[in-house]
Amino acid sequence: MQRRLVAFAAARDWRQFHTPKNLAAALSVEASELVEIFQWLTPEQSARVMADPKSAARVEDEVADVLAYLLQFCEVLGVDALAALAAKIDRNEHRFPAVSTAPAEAGDGAEAGDRGEAEDGEAEGGGEDESEGGVEAEWNGPVSSVRHSPE
Repeated sequence: MQRRLVAFAAARDWRQFHTPKNLAAALSVEASELVEIFQWLTPEQSARVMADPKSAARVEDEVADVLAYLLQFCEVLGVDALAALAAKIDRNEHRFPAVSTAPAEAGDGAEAGDRGEAEDGEAEGGGEDESEGGVEAEWNGPVSSVRHSPE
């Protein structure tokens, strides 16, 4: 798909405009257009948005736009999107261990990280994954998740 997008842009002489800044801005705009579809829907309505053909078509168009700009952004910067995602998931699996179904007993030998507690030198809630500009780049998981240590 990336090669097809590159060829599409080249055939129209658009590559001159495909700078990282412009592509990041376009990606943000398209993501906002996706958000706009859901903006005033209840959670129940948003879960059923694909049942309406007109809404489903809008969602699919915006998803395609977001993906197209993300792939073009990755192409320009030489980012392997799937490798970057795999590495991010690996880091998050370490940073945010799965919650066990059995309660941890005091003195049961479980490590602090196994209980979701901050380890020495780690601030609660992350922050270790900062980019060069000091801006935190983090995947927070589901919106409804609560990220704090048990008391």
